[in-house]
Amino acid sequence: MKVLISADMEGISGIVHPDETNPGGHNYERGRALMTAEVNAAIAGVLEAVPSATVLVADAHGPYRNLLPEDLDRRARLVRGKPRPHGMLGGLDTDTAAVLLIGYHARAGTGPAVLAHTVSDAILDVRLDGRSLGEIGLTTALAGHHGVPVVLLTGDDAACAELRDLVPAAATVAVKQSLGQGAAIALHPDEARDQIHRAAAKAVRRADQIPVQHLPGPLELQVDLVNPATADLATLIPGVSRTAGARTVSFTADDLEQAYGLVQVLSHLAKTL
Repeated sequence: MKVLISADMEGISGIVHPDETNPGGHNYERGRALMTAEVNAAIAGVLEAVPSATVLVADAHGPYRNLLPEDLDRRARLVRGKPRPHGMLGGLDTDTAAVLLIGYHARAGTGPAVLAHTVSDAILDVRLDGRSLGEIGLTTALAGHHGVPVVLLTGDDAACAELRDLVPAAATVAVKQSLGQGAAIALHPDEARDQIHRAAAKAVRRADQIPVQHLPGPLELQVDLVNPATADLATLIPGVSRTAGARTVSFTADDLEQAYGLVQVLSHLAKTL
């Protein structure tokens, strides 16, 4: 059994501020340690349930270079760095049996929700066939495109609700209750890790009972961008056009993987301006 753990940072217990999630921030190194420990709890749960499992961990926050390799459970393999195929689900393939999302956050515009955003601060909203999807929805759909279920998510209560809306049968662990964009009531890190350990083991055991979220193509993609200049660059990509004002671009994608790839490109384009 091959299991992919995708780890973001904003949904880790105790984290509420960009200083804890951005390289160079005053508490970033503490945030890295907290993130690594919660991922280790998930790894332990997976291997408790299926000792022979192959576990890949995709570092999926910011530069994709946050987890402390030397502190990661040695039984797992680490997917690190960017850009890379499948972005936040680096390492995903059709042999993967289950995906676990650790430390995820709610989409842009959700509230109250800790550090809510979609992909980057350059994007206001992403819609597929008219439905707004954040990183939770996009990664769940990308996993589904490859026939893989998302079986567990950990993060704040808003992030957990977002996955349950998409996959009601999936397990969730709310490691903090959001009070706003930068405030929460958090579990003690040890308690959060214990709950993640137990939930990961249970979720992997019932992976074959979790439905796959497949969105068949073609798909109408719309992305609302913060900077109109990013839209100017985006329209140089064949098939991308500006719609509904200066900040929105649209594209008809053949499938989910193509749509996901374009969202990644738009995020990187915004960093060049």
